[in-house]
Amino acid sequence: MAAPQIQRAELVIADIGGYTRFMQLTRMNLAHAQQVVADLLVAVIDAAEPLQLAKLEGDAALLWAPLTDDVKQRQQLADAVMRIRSAFLGKRTQMAADNTCTCESCQQISNLKIKFVAHAGDVALQKVKQHVELAGVDVILVHRMLKNSVPVNEYVLVTDELVASMPEPVRALAEKLVHDFEGIGEVTTHFVDLTKLPMPPPLPPRQGFFRRLWRTVSVNAAALPEIIGLSKPLVGYERTREAITPVNSESAGTT
Repeated sequence: MAAPQIQRAELVIADIGGYTRFMQLTRMNLAHAQQVVADLLVAVIDAAEPLQLAKLEGDAALLWAPLTDDVKQRQQLADAVMRIRSAFLGKRTQMAADNTCTCESCQQISNLKIKFVAHAGDVALQKVKQHVELAGVDVILVHRMLKNSVPVNEYVLVTDELVASMPEPVRALAEKLVHDFEGIGEVTTHFVDLTKLPMPPPLPPRQGFFRRLWRTVSVNAAALPEIIGLSKPLVGYERTREAITPVNSESAGTT
């Protein structure tokens, strides 16, 4: 195994949430919630270029890209967040239109939201077979940023260095917040309420009996091992005060 390489990078976590805290923790609900989030994460990852997937973390995706002083490259990274959100909203709309399941998880598809935290810093890249692992204090910091005092549900929260790379209409909406992150200390951050950004309406969802039938069959087929008890649904998940969210490792610094 090669020695870790130090690389300046942009780190982005796209985090999906919104399931009500009152959702019953039945095997069916949890299995379908897992599949719904998995399908939305596929849309997130497909739209993320030039950001690359580093790791899936429950209902979130850790994305990264090497960072240079090229202004155009930084603009592309900022634009990627907007593309991811657009792809998420489009996929959510289509999934809701295709849904025929009456379980709580599937009925709440339209309530799901996406938020982002982003930070630029130095990371240690460790290649393990075909996978690249990210490590370092800045990786811990971007995870700590998920536990914040942002007063809205749909947002992008960034540290100082990334504010300048935001498109001007987005930067004009940024509000400053100073956080005291556990193990890190005080960090100046800036958040933008994504609901205030003008976005083109998503394309009307495609309709059809066979689309809805296929959605029903595919979701239940994927969730079947959990539904019949061959494996545990949403392994590593627990109920928190606000939502059903993944339990993350201390080493990752998530909550």
